[in-house]
Amino acid sequence: MSELWAALGTVVDPELDQPITDLGFVSEAVVAAGHARVRLRLPTYFCAPNFAYLMVADAYDAVRALPSVTSVDVRLADHFAAAEINAGVAASAGFAGAFPGLAAGDLAELRLTFRRKAYLASLDRLLLLSGATAAIGEVPPSPARDAMLRRRAALGLDCAPDAPLLLDEHGAPLTPPRRRYARSVRLSIEGNAGFCRGLLRTRYPEVLNRSV
Repeated sequence: MSELWAALGTVVDPELDQPITDLGFVSEAVVAAGHARVRLRLPTYFCAPNFAYLMVADAYDAVRALPSVTSVDVRLADHFAAAEINAGVAASAGFAGAFPGLAAGDLAELRLTFRRKAYLASLDRLLLLSGATAAIGEVPPSPARDAMLRRRAALGLDCAPDAPLLLDEHGAPLTPPRRRYARSVRLSIEGNAGFCRGLLRTRYPEVLNRSV
């Protein structure tokens, strides 16, 4: 069970940049005889279907990669597009295949957009906590530094110890206007995360944050 929960913990809400396990989006996660059964829920019935699809698909991939798992059943519940999303993920049809005639593309650009925002937010969080502006190697180790480096690496940006810390999401020097934008992105992400947690508790009063 802890292995399954850890795998689901690698899946993040693309907009909130937080694990779905921490957000309370996982309502069930069990493995029996190699079969993994996962049920997901979201704060509202009308959460954006593209965000929802990414989380269901990422959860499916994360669980399917576990050596102890031979079959996977991941489903989203209580969502207006749950049937289409669940069928599309199970068939590996992609977002466009899940909504034929209504969607185009595979959400790669959307995923990249939110990875860039997550990096900027993590950089601003590190600067807020440490005040550092030097090379990466001169920043003291911390969870905030590790989080920033993970998001930076996901974008293919320079993570070497002698690389400048203040790089924007494209690898260019972080200008004052871009630094202000990074601050606004962080505040937006943190505010939205708190709002979504509140909505989820209202919709599902039994929700408790859990860790394994």
